[in-house]
Amino acid sequence: MKQHGVSLVESVVTLAILAGSLQFALPAAQDWMQAVDLAAASQEFYSDLQFARVEAIKRNGRVALCKSGDGATCNDQGGWEQGWVVFHDINNNGKADPGEEVVRRREALRPGLRVRGNQSVADYISYTPMGGTKSRTGAFQAGTVVVCRFSGAPTPSREVVINAMGRPRMQRATAATCA
Repeated sequence: MKQHGVSLVESVVTLAILAGSLQFALPAAQDWMQAVDLAAASQEFYSDLQFARVEAIKRNGRVALCKSGDGATCNDQGGWEQGWVVFHDINNNGKADPGEEVVRRREALRPGLRVRGNQSVADYISYTPMGGTKSRTGAFQAGTVVVCRFSGAPTPSREVVINAMGRPRMQRATAATCA
């Protein structure tokens, strides 16, 4: 009788070829997943800026975003990756105070992601009823928020750039470091 099947040698050779192929495929898959995380996080921030701008116009009042780890109060420490809230800022102080409606909450981003704004947009971003951004003092609030993966070396990033009229735009960039 003729036997059908696979010998032990054939199985070992097949597994060795498969293992060698996975050595090259896994890093590429990890890079792809990190790129997807980066794109998703920057898109969330960008869309919440647009949402806040529309809400300010619709409500004919100030609407702001601020960093928030608990989804209710604003935090001056850390980065935007801890999460943020969009709220109706009745008293124009850039803080979600009792009685001010929180209209959207974002949870903390995945570990390893960093979201940092330059000085004018480091803690909060405030939209006026005309759709522009202004600080507590009334100055234009233009700036750049960088979304990147934690790294001490140059790394791909996304920049959300807010112009003086309050319009955000997103662009690809490379961060020198991301801490």
